[in-house]
Amino acid sequence: MTPRIEDYALIGDLQTGALVGRNGSIDWLCLPRFDSGACFAALLGDADNGHWRIAPRGTDSAETCTRRAYVDESLVLETFWETRTGTVKVTDFMPQRDKAPDVMRIVEGVRGSVDMSSVLRLRFDFGSVVPWMRRSHGHRVAVAGPDSVWLRSEPPVKTWGQQFSTCSSFTVKEGESVAFVLTWHASHSPRPKLIDPYRALVHTLEDWAKWAARCTYQGPHRRAVMRSLITLKALTYAPTGGIVAALTTSLPEEIGGVRNWDYRYCWLRDSTLTLGAMISAGYLEEARQWRDWLLRAVAGDPADLQIMYGLAGERRLPETELPWLDGYEHSRPVRTGNAAVQQRQLDVYGEVIDSLRVARDAGLDDKPHAWNLQLSLLGFLESAWREPDEGLWEIRGERRHFVHSKVMAWVAADRAVRTLEENPGLPGDADRWRTMRDAVHAEVCERGYDPERNTFTQSYGSRELDAAALLIVRTGFLPCDDPRVIGTVDAVRDELGADGLVRRYSTEGGSVDGLPGDEGAFVVCSFWLVDALLRTGRRQEAEKLFERLLGLRNDVGLLAEEYDPVAGRQLGNFPQAFSHIGLVNSAVDLMLDDAAG
Repeated sequence: MTPRIEDYALIGDLQTGALVGRNGSIDWLCLPRFDSGACFAALLGDADNGHWRIAPRGTDSAETCTRRAYVDESLVLETFWETRTGTVKVTDFMPQRDKAPDVMRIVEGVRGSVDMSSVLRLRFDFGSVVPWMRRSHGHRVAVAGPDSVWLRSEPPVKTWGQQFSTCSSFTVKEGESVAFVLTWHASHSPRPKLIDPYRALVHTLEDWAKWAARCTYQGPHRRAVMRSLITLKALTYAPTGGIVAALTTSLPEEIGGVRNWDYRYCWLRDSTLTLGAMISAGYLEEARQWRDWLLRAVAGDPADLQIMYGLAGERRLPETELPWLDGYEHSRPVRTGNAAVQQRQLDVYGEVIDSLRVARDAGLDDKPHAWNLQLSLLGFLESAWREPDEGLWEIRGERRHFVHSKVMAWVAADRAVRTLEENPGLPGDADRWRTMRDAVHAEVCERGYDPERNTFTQSYGSRELDAAALLIVRTGFLPCDDPRVIGTVDAVRDELGADGLVRRYSTEGGSVDGLPGDEGAFVVCSFWLVDALLRTGRRQEAEKLFERLLGLRNDVGLLAEEYDPVAGRQLGNFPQAFSHIGLVNSAVDLMLDDAAG
């Protein structure tokens, strides 16, 4: 039986991460980076595609722990099992790496005596390659092609091979512990130095405590905000500062459907909201690193600006299907790479320029070339904004004149004008960008607005709605009390709402995205509705919806991309950065509104 998406918890070392199920099994882990091939891919197939389960002996894969939680404000996970003979705790974590990634699992007797088992199935390249296993100096070593993994335990426990798996059996009594360490390295390189798991646990908790202490948010939802910030930090690739959209690929937006995409890359569309979330919580260094990643990634011909990049700014992310994986609950195909990288989404120009202004306003040191880059992007957008594109949601249908893309073109021109007005010494023609700003505004209000229904639409000439129209409130395109803004908020809530949550757009017959099937409510869009309700003077409604959204989190505070209000379960890639960014920004908005009121 496949665990639900919300049954998983995240551990990571700021370069990759693993998903640990309530049944004690690690079912997803890519090594050595977020975007590498998975050595545990049971999440998208079955146990034969790779997993590592530690649980009381005799429990089957469907049995789950008694309780679990993160230790304080960290990414160290404690899982408790209460059995007839005693209680045992499994502590899972990944220390911030020196040279090699380590997964550490410490089994500790809490009460009585518990017989335990460990079953490790390593399958490299997304579950397709069975490695050669051997013993070396008392350790188990798995090698296949470029990958090598070492497994050791302290103290050593009985280990044997069975059905292409490495099995261990041991007993822990109260006060006793057994630590397992799984270490990856390139197969052509020497084995990394051994790390003491107990000392690593102490250092890992200290590292997270120091990081959490930097948070300046002191609002009423601190625990939820802190967990979301920790999740965003965990999805950050430390060597470059890039933030992946999610840990996973191909978790479905509809169970059994085809809307399964690879989110292990960095999207420009997330940039402004990400910077805002980090800055508002006092994490200026993380904001600076993300800003610097952004500047490196988008450097070059503005006509070649992509919507997403690799962890270090890589441009080629070819999409491939993995036919040997059945998909999560038979949701196929399973994909790696993302063909949307080739799309034109004009809104990203506005998002980049807005992000750089947010960074400047926050007092981040300005890079000498940053303004010239923005002028170059504006020069391209000055004519390109009139063209159709694939839009924010990466539709795989025909290009259209999406209203959100036009609004973000307005944002690009508006932020340029304001920057020049505030910094007279900067080069640039403010009148030129005012002309562009006014032209975009006039066209959107004429062609993207439906006066009969008093709402902005998804695209020119369409009657369909789009939750991205909620961002009009945040951008300043119109005043918050403008009847067209209030009408849009009401229309999106009424027509795209589902049990109080918000879908991105309608997927019914003739859908704009060109794909069959349906999807759940989009979590970040629901947080956008919180923001829109608050800014249009409906605080009580905003607070009620925010509390509803907090209730969608799993038992350890994590959110996926979407939520199915009918089945009452999470959908889509997990954990999703965009969802947690939405939570942080909404919480901050509510706190600031409360302080102002």
